[in-house]
Amino acid sequence: MKLNHFTKQLSTVGRWVATSLFCLSAIAFVWQGAFIADNSAMASPTLVATRDTGDKVKDTTDDIAKSSKNFIRDTKDKVQDAANSNAKKVDKSTGDDSVAERKAKSDRDTIYKRAEEDAARTEKAVDNNMNAVKGAVEKIKDAFN
Repeated sequence: MKLNHFTKQLSTVGRWVATSLFCLSAIAFVWQGAFIADNSAMASPTLVATRDTGDKVKDTTDDIAKSSKNFIRDTKDKVQDAANSNAKKVDKSTGDDSVAERKAKSDRDTIYKRAEEDAARTEKAVDNNMNAVKGAVEKIKDAFN
């Protein structure tokens, strides 16, 4: 009996909370709509894109692309250095022309090849993304001119 009474009260409180949240959301929506209806806020000179702004965005994307490609190349070089170092360690620890040494060199060559392929694929993806950004900037500039 007490559990049923408690559940009923909890349900009532839940309905009040839901109603209150709904009302607050409605008030916030109407209040926000009043600002959106104000056209002067939309025509603010700080929001209008200029040709200089577009050029700055394009320059920034070029800088990002360069630094991304440098990071990719550095990562590739570090992976290849680690593979070479590991192959040398195996070579030092084993005798002449051992199975482990041949396997380590084969693995090193595979890692070199995959690092080159992955770096090229990643750089191509960076180029594609940057070209998409530049294209979007051009379309926005054209829309405002």
